[in-house]
Amino acid sequence: MDKAIKGGEFLIRETNAADIFIPEEWDEESLMIAQTCREFLQQEVMPILDRIDSQEEGLMPALLDKAAALGLLGISVPEAYGGFGKDFKMSMLTTEVVGAGHSFAVAISAHTGIGTLPILYYGNEAQKQKYIPKLVSGESKASYCLTEPGSGSDANSGKTRAVLSADGKKYVINGQKMWITNGGFADVFIVFAKIDDDENLSAFIVEKSFGGITLNPEEHKMGIKGSSTRQVFFNDCQVPVENLLSERGNGFKIAVNILNIGRVKLGAAAVGASKAVITTAVSYANERHQFGRPIAKYGAIRFKLAEMAIRNYASEAALYRATQNIDDAIRQLEAGGMDHSTAIRKGMEQFAPEAAILKVYASEVLDYVVDEGVQIYGGMGYSAEAPMDRAYRDARINRIFEGTNEINRMLIVDMLLKRAMKGELDLMGPAQKVAGELMAIPDFGEQDTSLFAAEKRAIAAFKKAILMTAGAAVQKLMMQLAKEQEVLMNLADMLIELYIAESLMLRVEKLVQKRGEAACAVHLDMMRVYIYDAADSIAKNGRDALNSFAEGDELRMMLMGIKRFTKTDPLNVKEARRRVAAKLLEENKYCF
Repeated sequence: MDKAIKGGEFLIRETNAADIFIPEEWDEESLMIAQTCREFLQQEVMPILDRIDSQEEGLMPALLDKAAALGLLGISVPEAYGGFGKDFKMSMLTTEVVGAGHSFAVAISAHTGIGTLPILYYGNEAQKQKYIPKLVSGESKASYCLTEPGSGSDANSGKTRAVLSADGKKYVINGQKMWITNGGFADVFIVFAKIDDDENLSAFIVEKSFGGITLNPEEHKMGIKGSSTRQVFFNDCQVPVENLLSERGNGFKIAVNILNIGRVKLGAAAVGASKAVITTAVSYANERHQFGRPIAKYGAIRFKLAEMAIRNYASEAALYRATQNIDDAIRQLEAGGMDHSTAIRKGMEQFAPEAAILKVYASEVLDYVVDEGVQIYGGMGYSAEAPMDRAYRDARINRIFEGTNEINRMLIVDMLLKRAMKGELDLMGPAQKVAGELMAIPDFGEQDTSLFAAEKRAIAAFKKAILMTAGAAVQKLMMQLAKEQEVLMNLADMLIELYIAESLMLRVEKLVQKRGEAACAVHLDMMRVYIYDAADSIAKNGRDALNSFAEGDELRMMLMGIKRFTKTDPLNVKEARRRVAAKLLEENKYCF
């Protein structure tokens, strides 16, 4: 294996298919744990979705207790604190499967993710010993208090204050938090507040039993109605000094890093939810008759089913590529002598750009999938009696959760450019090389015609399109680039398409190595359709960006470059999609 790839390096390095993990490689034990999650949803959650949505008193905490009894609240918590001690990738698989569980998925993700991980990764030994085993066993339920009425995406501008008591033994917290998931039944709150007039937030572990905590009634929401969402007020809430998490002023860093993990987990949950909706839509298309035949026989419906599957298969490919990278980075850091918690934090931090890509892409795929799911159901899709109504409403929050998709798009570009400025990522060298290539005559020499050669050429060319556009934007706009949000969105969308397309290609390449070309014919169709469409998306975003800041001969030259770098071979996408749809309909479920 080559030197492990670093976060963001996908833009300038070729990845070897052998170095990524694909979901077709799960071992027996992993599949058994996934099956346990699936059965838990089928038996305990799906039959009572209406009761969950009506927020029946005590129902959600009881479900979390049942999940705890199966060990589902501690998949990646070390065994020393009562967990299973599995790696990050395994925790993603359970998050993916449970992601189909509507409001329950939100409650368990908030508890095991943003509720538990700040203590696990940033707590001292005494804090971990005191709180983690109870969070794993379900004895304590957790929530995370960051957002305030005046500070959402701009989290560090929060007004909640902590002041040290006269005897120096307690912090007295005053303030208001909103949109707090699990707020109605949480025993432990991770609370972010500024000590005195500090510039940065600090983080505290606050028990409900400390007093001084009041809750507003449950929020009435468009979707995820069964998830407890409250405003939480702290009125002279007294927190022992030993409950300060990490160091004073380190809260913002904790919030950012925990949100990175939250973004990957949200991507996993969206993949799982999409799979469930596609299965429902496929099954309905096979059953529903119009004009004397199942609607599954019609090309317009087959297009939708195939496109839903292609996008979600690509989403899943990127999810497990990134989680394997994160696990590799964690292992490498531990091998260098770093302790487990710090290694996880640093490994996650390293792949923050990929985490933002996954969050944006998977949440938008889920929205596409539920929207087309409603359409396939027709009039019944709009009925509260049919399953698409809840799926459609519950999906919409994911583009807002864990930082809006707009903020995440800007973060993707910002993080890559900052790393380039610090010399951690050499973007300018390759960008200048591409700029030089624009002046050169293209090489029309003999081309490789092996199975993945055309796709690899396309991916390499997409990277050139992005490096050229981003390089020109940085040179032309300099410090103004941060204010040109439309250009940042264009660049982010180019990067997202590249990362997803390359991940899908690598997944299919590895699968062909394992199973042979004949067995992967439909997977090859999915890959080819995706890359064909990605070329158009990258071309349009590139043109839009360049047209907004370049002009004259320079603009003409770069537009020719975009055209050259996003050229693809002709492909009969209609027939390719039909083959994908046929496979889904034959299996009567999402089967990839």
